[in-house]
Amino acid sequence: MQSMEEILAQELGCAQRYIENVIALIDEGNTIPFIARYRKEQHGGMDDTALRKLEQRLQYLRNLNQRRSEVRAAIEAQEKLTDGLSRAIDDAQTLAELEDIYRPFRPKRRTRATIAREKGLEPLADEILAQKPHAKAPEELAVAFIDPEKGVESAQEALAGAGDILAERISDDAQLRARLRELTAARAVLSSKAATEDENSVYRLYFDFTQPVRKLQNHQILALNRGEREGQLKVSVDLDEAACLPVVRRAVVQPGASAMAFLAAVCEDSFTRLIAPSLERELRNTLTERANTSAIDNFALNLRPLLMQPPVKGFVTMGLDPGYAHGCKVAVVDATGKVLDTAVVYPTFSAKKKQEAIDTLAALARKHGVQHIAIGNGTASRETEAMTVELIRALGGGVSYMIVSEAGASVYSASKLAAEEFPQYDVNLRSAVSIARRLQDPLAELVKIDPKAIGVGQYQHDVPEKQLDTALCAVVEDCVNAVGVDVNTASAPLLQRVSGLTATTARNIVAYREENGAFPSRAALKKVPKLGPKAFEQCAGFLRVPESAQTLDRTGVHPESYAAAKQLLQLTGFTLADAGTARIAALEKAVQQAGVETLAGQCGVGVPTLMDIVKELVRPGRDPRDELPAPILRTDVLELKDLNPGMTLRGTVRNVIDFGVFVDIGVHQDGLVHISQLCDRYVKHPSEVVSVGDVVTVAVLEVDEKRKRISLTMKGVKQA
Repeated sequence: MQSMEEILAQELGCAQRYIENVIALIDEGNTIPFIARYRKEQHGGMDDTALRKLEQRLQYLRNLNQRRSEVRAAIEAQEKLTDGLSRAIDDAQTLAELEDIYRPFRPKRRTRATIAREKGLEPLADEILAQKPHAKAPEELAVAFIDPEKGVESAQEALAGAGDILAERISDDAQLRARLRELTAARAVLSSKAATEDENSVYRLYFDFTQPVRKLQNHQILALNRGEREGQLKVSVDLDEAACLPVVRRAVVQPGASAMAFLAAVCEDSFTRLIAPSLERELRNTLTERANTSAIDNFALNLRPLLMQPPVKGFVTMGLDPGYAHGCKVAVVDATGKVLDTAVVYPTFSAKKKQEAIDTLAALARKHGVQHIAIGNGTASRETEAMTVELIRALGGGVSYMIVSEAGASVYSASKLAAEEFPQYDVNLRSAVSIARRLQDPLAELVKIDPKAIGVGQYQHDVPEKQLDTALCAVVEDCVNAVGVDVNTASAPLLQRVSGLTATTARNIVAYREENGAFPSRAALKKVPKLGPKAFEQCAGFLRVPESAQTLDRTGVHPESYAAAKQLLQLTGFTLADAGTARIAALEKAVQQAGVETLAGQCGVGVPTLMDIVKELVRPGRDPRDELPAPILRTDVLELKDLNPGMTLRGTVRNVIDFGVFVDIGVHQDGLVHISQLCDRYVKHPSEVVSVGDVVTVAVLEVDEKRKRISLTMKGVKQA
C-alpha cells in the first residue's frame, strides 16, 4: 500500500521530500499563507492554491485511513476478516470503494433477506448459488426446507426466501457494483419534465429535457436539483437496464446450470429492486457533489480577482446608494476612507427633486473636493447614474464615476460590526459609506462581508455552506496576506484574516492600538494580550508598520530574516537607508553579479528567500494590486437604445460562470459574452480566457430591449 506522501507526490507532480516537509509544517500549526510565503525552500515554490489542494487531499487521505481502520476492525469483530478482504481494504483508493467492501458486513435494518435468514433459508440460497454439476433443480432443493414452524409453508415460499437472500447478496457485491457504476456513468440518461403548468417558470428550459449523464453540465445539474426541490420539475434517471442486466447475469449465472432460469430471475429482481435505486441515488449524489465542487471552485475563482481589484487610492470619494422610496443615500469620504459628510437626496421623485439632488451633490463635491463617485448597482442605479452624468456636467468636469457592486452592502450595514464602526449613522448611510470605500480599497471593505454575500458565481445558496465557507475564507485569507496589512489603520475584520490571527487577537490589536497609540514597530505586537510567539511568527511578515523607525518593518521581509537582509545589503554595498530609493534599483544586478547562491549561503537563507528580500528592498511595501489594469472610470452614460450590433465598447468583467461572462459596458444591464464568443479556439471554461475585474474590449452582437438582454462577443475583437 502506498503511503500518503507517495500518493500526494504523484497527484501533485511534486518531489516527495517537499510533500513531507509541508505535512510537517501543517502539523506544526503553520498557516498556508505563511508556508507559501516564508517556507519556500521547504516546499519547492508551491503557491497557496497548490498548498491548499495538498492540505485538502491530505485530510481526505487521513479520513480514508481512519475509515479503513474502522472497517477492518468492524469486520474483524464479526470474525469474517480474510486475507483477501484485508488486501482489498488496503487497496481501496476512495471512500466509495471502501464502503462497497464493507457493505455486506454493515448492520442492516430488517429486510426481506433478513427474514428469510431467520427462517433458515440461507443454506438453500448457498446450494442454489453453488450451481454444482448435475445439481437438482431449485424447486426440488426447496422441498427439504419446508418448515411450517418457521413460517415456510411450501417450496415456493422457500425459493422466494432464498431468492431474497441471493438478491441482497448480489447487490452487495463490491466488484459488481463497481462495474455497474462505471457502466451507468457512461450510459445513463437523465430526463426532466414539468411538474407545473407555469410557462413563465425560470425552469422552462428543463420542462422537456433529456441529456446523457456524461454530457451534463454542472450548472444544469444545480438548476435541475433546485427545480426539483422547488416542485417545478420531475427528474428521473434511465440507467439503461438493457445494458446493465447482462452484466449482472454474467457475474452470477453459469450457462447450462439447473438453476439458470431461477438465478436469472433473481438477478433481475436484485437489479430492479435493490441495485438500480441505489445506483440512481449514488449517481445523483455524485453529480451533485461534482457540480457543488465546480460551483465552489468557480465562486473562489471569481472572488480572488474581485478582492484583488486595483484600489483607487488617495482621492476624496462620494458614495451613492441608489433607491426609490427612501431616496439616494450619500456619503463623502476622504482619501483614507474617513467620513466627511452625508446626505439623502430624492432624484427619482420629480424633475424638481432631481435638480435639488444635483445642486446638493454639487455643493458637497465642491466643499470637499470630490474627484470620484462610486454608485451602487442596485435598485434605481440607472436613474442615479444618469443624474451623476448631469452632475459631472454641472461641475464642469474633473470628476468621474464608476458603478460598483453593492452585493452584501445591506448585510454589512445592518451588522453589529457596522453599528460599532458607525454608531452615529443609520443603516442606509452606512451602506453609502461602504460603497464609497469599495472604490477606494475593495479588499479592505469586502473582508467585512460574509464572502457568500458578495455575489460572484453560480448557485452559491445551493451548495454545502460549510464547504463554501471554507473555500471562500481561504481565498480571502490568501488575498489579504498577499497584499499585506497596515497594523495601525486596519479594522479588526481585516486583521483577523491575517495569517496566525484570530477574531480575538485581531480585536486585541485594535484595543491595544486605541489605548496605547500607533504601534511603533512589529516587535511591539508582542505586547498584545494573547498574541503569543507562534501567532507572532505567523502574522509578523504580513503586517506593515509604516510609522516604524525600522525600515524592514515597512516591508514584507519577515523579522526572522532581518539579519539576512542587513547582511545582504552590507555584502552588496547598500544600506537600509537606500531601501525604496532610486539607488537600490541596482541591487538585483549586484546580487546576480555576486552570485545568488553564494550570497544566499553567506546570508544563511535559501535562494527563494533571498530573492524575496531583494524584491522587498527595491519596492518596500509594494502592493501587487498596483500592477493590474486600472478600473474604468466613466464620465458619460449609455442607454440600451444607444447600442447597435457591431458597436465596439470597453467594459469590465463582473462575473465568470460556466457558460460565459457578464461584462459591464456602461449600460445599466451587464452584457453576456457566451463561452462560444470568447475567442476563436475551443474553451473548456471561460476562466481560461478572462477573470473578474479584467478590462476587455467587446462588440455588440444583439440587443433585446424588451427582455433587457445584451449579447456580446470578443471573437475577432482586438484587445487593448
